Amino acid sequence: MQKSPSTSSLGPGGLDLSHIFFKPIHATPPPSLTKRNTKISVIGTGNVGMAIAQTILTQDLADELALVDAKSDKLHGEMLDLQHAAAFLPRTKIMASTDYSVTRGSDLCIVTAGARSLPGESRLNLLQRNAKLFEMIIPPLVQFSPDSILMIVSNPVDVLTYIAWKISGFPSNRVIGSGTNLDSSRFRFLIADHLDVNAQDVQAYIVGEHGDSSVALWSSISVSGVPILHFLQKEQISYEKETLEKIHKQVVDSADEVISLKGYTSWAIGYSAANLAFSILRDQRKIHPVSVLAKGFYGIDGGDVFLSLPALLGRGGVLGVTNVHLTEEEAGRLRDSAKTLMELQTQLGLGNK
Repeated sequence: MQKSPSTSSLGPGGLDLSHIFFKPIHATPPPSLTKRNTKISVIGTGNVGMAIAQTILTQDLADELALVDAKSDKLHGEMLDLQHAAAFLPRTKIMASTDYSVTRGSDLCIVTAGARSLPGESRLNLLQRNAKLFEMIIPPLVQFSPDSILMIVSNPVDVLTYIAWKISGFPSNRVIGSGTNLDSSRFRFLIADHLDVNAQDVQAYIVGEHGDSSVALWSSISVSGVPILHFLQKEQISYEKETLEKIHKQVVDSADEVISLKGYTSWAIGYSAANLAFSILRDQRKIHPVSVLAKGFYGIDGGDVFLSLPALLGRGGVLGVTNVHLTEEEAGRLRDSAKTLMELQTQLGLGNK
């Protein structure tokens, strides 16, 4: 006869009622050792970090979610706020700590933490401060999750992804920057808006730097498999290059517009990062324009540099870079974008191999 629970079943949080509600099934084998949970850690619980965390939860991407931030009170409040929504979400264990040990055993570590620019501060000085911050963030992530994949979202994302790679010692396929995945989404939206079609039917990439020197790959744009520029030429429909450049400029200026209106960006980058996490952790083998080690691709040489290229993503991280056809002009602009980033790395004293 089963004994009723004694006072020993009292835990620090109160009664352990599991013995009352659930009776054990006897003579059952132990759980398979091949079964394991999926764990994601988000470093930085600002507007971007919490948008990513919230999207991860609603899309049921992880069994465990760990949050890390230097501000303990805000961090604890954010954790409680998410935990209180448990009845409306897929079951996920949510943890938070200022101690990086909470990230132990993560499959994916998403870094959103970064120093904010000061009034009148140069881009170079901001980068130097963020580089020092990464020297404190990356080593403990490597220590507690040596087999994880690092996803860098902090800006400027390309150089910080390069810094994370150098500090971590991880193979390049396991260090990814969110890059132009969101830029490309904005690009697809604007093209879809011009053509009055669903953005999901538009295939279009922004590559290169996540910034002013990004490159719009007009030659490879298609809608439901129909190459747009080739279609316009075949139908003898004229278009002006200035119109194309105007759309690209809208993409580049999109983040600044949102920031000027609401003070920060959050939801779109949240969906973008979760979109990448899904492709990686569910081994979807989907192509995303993300910041990867670009040396040796599309004529980029002269040093190690991370910038966005259409990359195949899966459980191993970056599985390969897509051989997209570029025009000579597009390839030249991409190489110029790489040079811009390498020059910035040189100014930071990072050097190149």
